[in-house]
Amino acid sequence: MTPDPHAEHGVEDLCAAGAELYGCALGDGHVSAQDATKVPCLVDLGLLHPAPDDPGRMEPVAPAVALNRMLRGARVRIAGEWRRQERLAELFAPLMHIAPEPGTVPASPALRLLSGTRRINQAIGEAMAQAREEVLCIQPHAGMVGARGTAAESTAYGRDKAFLDRGGRFRTLYQHTLFHVQAVYTYTESLKGDNVARGLDEVPDRLVVIDRTVAFLPADGDGSLALEVRHPALIGYFATAFDRLWHLATPLFPKAEQRPTVNGVTPRQQAIAALLVEGHTDAVIAARLGMNIRTARVHIAKLATTLGSESRAQLGYLIGQSGILKDREGGL
Repeated sequence: MTPDPHAEHGVEDLCAAGAELYGCALGDGHVSAQDATKVPCLVDLGLLHPAPDDPGRMEPVAPAVALNRMLRGARVRIAGEWRRQERLAELFAPLMHIAPEPGTVPASPALRLLSGTRRINQAIGEAMAQAREEVLCIQPHAGMVGARGTAAESTAYGRDKAFLDRGGRFRTLYQHTLFHVQAVYTYTESLKGDNVARGLDEVPDRLVVIDRTVAFLPADGDGSLALEVRHPALIGYFATAFDRLWHLATPLFPKAEQRPTVNGVTPRQQAIAALLVEGHTDAVIAARLGMNIRTARVHIAKLATTLGSESRAQLGYLIGQSGILKDREGGL
């Protein structure tokens, strides 16, 4: 049997013929239906549709619209993973207070509670010294700026550089706002080697997974307690959650990728709009997106101007009517 010359595939594996024809459609505004039948994946993936006034002509869907629609499924899945992670954290929270002495969990080598910044850094340093393959890291806004961020950078630089020099790989997931902090970008750029960063508007709390054998995560709100995890099932869960977030994130380093604007609304304003319709205050929005409240209010004002809103209540209505959130229903 002769193999299908155009095998079925997903959009992430878009074939060369499909990419070429889609580019022609975007440049010319249309392609013929006959040409489209030779590359059926474009219609199957929703990148081409028949012209309303001419069945023999196919018109392209705008890339920004197509991208947001295709990301919807990923957002729904990652929202579910995030909820599972929160339930897991709630499950272990009361157990962290059972240890009779700070810094230990008796008879449980798979879980160890570390007390104090010095002890936490020492444990991470010991694990990093043995690492040879890959470090996965999530860096939210909290703790990455100011005196605490400077101290953390000073402590981490030597061990991070040594790991990369051994041929290891870093994958770091940042909150988007962090790359507007010059010190964070400078630090990332100074680490030569296989060092890649991506960003999301919202990320979970800090997480470090080393060679998929040990993980470190906060055990309190101020960074004075951390949980060292060596249980294979939990490590696998953390790594899987990271990989799914990574797939959803936008490349930031070494080469940044521009996120699409929808109907004149920037990606940052889209994230703010999603939180506005949930009823959050300016302070909560600022905290969730890692920005100060003044910056959040500037973005809210620009969003209101773009949509023609004259009040907060009207803004929520106009956001819903604008369609800018129709592909963010899964949330993050």
